[in-house]
Amino acid sequence: MRAAKTESGFSLLELLVALALGLIVMAAMTSLFRAGMNSTFIVSQRIETQQNMRAAIQIMTKDINQAGAGLPTGGVQLPTGAGATAERYGCDQAGTCYVPAFNYPGNFMYGIIPGFSNGVQGNAVIPAAPGQINDSITVVYADYNFPLFQYSVTFPAGSTGGSVNLAPNPAFVPAPPLITAAGGIQLGDLILLSNSSGNAVGEVTGFTPVSITFADADALNINQSAAANNNIKAIVVPPAVPTTAYRLFAVTYFLQVPAGGQLPRLMRQVNGLTPVPVADNIINLQFAFDTYNSTNNALDANQPNPIGVGESPNLIQKINLVVMGESLTQDGNRSQNMYLATSLSARNMTFRDRYK
Repeated sequence: MRAAKTESGFSLLELLVALALGLIVMAAMTSLFRAGMNSTFIVSQRIETQQNMRAAIQIMTKDINQAGAGLPTGGVQLPTGAGATAERYGCDQAGTCYVPAFNYPGNFMYGIIPGFSNGVQGNAVIPAAPGQINDSITVVYADYNFPLFQYSVTFPAGSTGGSVNLAPNPAFVPAPPLITAAGGIQLGDLILLSNSSGNAVGEVTGFTPVSITFADADALNINQSAAANNNIKAIVVPPAVPTTAYRLFAVTYFLQVPAGGQLPRLMRQVNGLTPVPVADNIINLQFAFDTYNSTNNALDANQPNPIGVGESPNLIQKINLVVMGESLTQDGNRSQNMYLATSLSARNMTFRDRYK
C-alpha cells in the first residue's frame, strides 16, 4: 500500500492568536500616530496664538511709547465754558463710536487715556475673558512724519477759527509736500495749532492744497466755535504772528466681536478714521498703570483705573499690558488660551521725580 503524506500548516487557533496580536500592534501604532498628530496640532496652535499676541503687543507698544510726544506739557485743554459740549474719541466720520465711553475726561486731551472696562465694541460679551473685564487705551501724540510744521499757517481775515491758510515755509529746503499728497491730511484728522495766544485742536472737515477747514458739527465734536474757551477761535492771531501746526494721532485700541461666530480681534482706530484689525483671536486686553500719587508722594503700582480713583493720567509712569489669545477651535474642544504680558514707559509723558 502507498504511504499517506502529511503537510504541516496553521491551525485555526494559531491563526486567531496571530490575528489578535496583529490587531494589538496596529492599535498601538494608530494610538501613537494619533498622539503625534495631536501634539503637532497643539504646538501649531500655540505658535499661531503666540504670533498673534506678539503682533498685538508690538503694534500697541509703538504707539504707547509715543504717547504725549509733541503735546504741550500735560496735554491740551479742549473747548470748555458756556456753549461747550463733550468731545469724543474712538469714533469715525459716520458717527459710529467703537468704545462704550468715548468722551475725553474733563474735556482734556491727555497723552494717555485709560479705558478701564471700556474695551469691547458695543459691550459685546466675550465668555472666555476673565471676569468679563476688557480695557481700551487711547494714546495721543504728534505725527512728525508728515511735516505740517514746515508750513506757514495764517488765519483768514475776520476768522472765527473755521479755517486756516497754509503756505510752504521758504526756510525749509526742499519744500514740504502738498497736504493732499499721499500720506497727507485726511478728513477726520486732528490738527494742533499753537501760537502766542495758546493751543487748540481742530478736526479736519475739508481741505485744499492751501487750506484746512474746521467746521462745526464734526464727527468728534472738537470744532466748537460757539464754546467760550479753548477753541480755535480763542487763538486767532494776525498774520504777522507765527502759528505752528502739527497733525495729531489719537489712537484707540479695543476689541471687536465680528458677526458669524468669529473670534474677537484687536482693532486700531486713529482720529476720526475707520478702525482696522491688527491681530486676530484676541479675547482679553487689560492695562494697569503705575501712577505717581501727588497726595502722599508715592507710586501707586498696578492701578487699573487711575481716573476712577482721582489720579491724573499725566502722572502715569509705567503701563503694564496683558493680552490673552485663543487658538482656532477644531472639533469643538481643542482651543487653547494663552497670556502674554509686558511693561513699558511712555517717555514723553510728564516727568515727576518722586525721590525729591
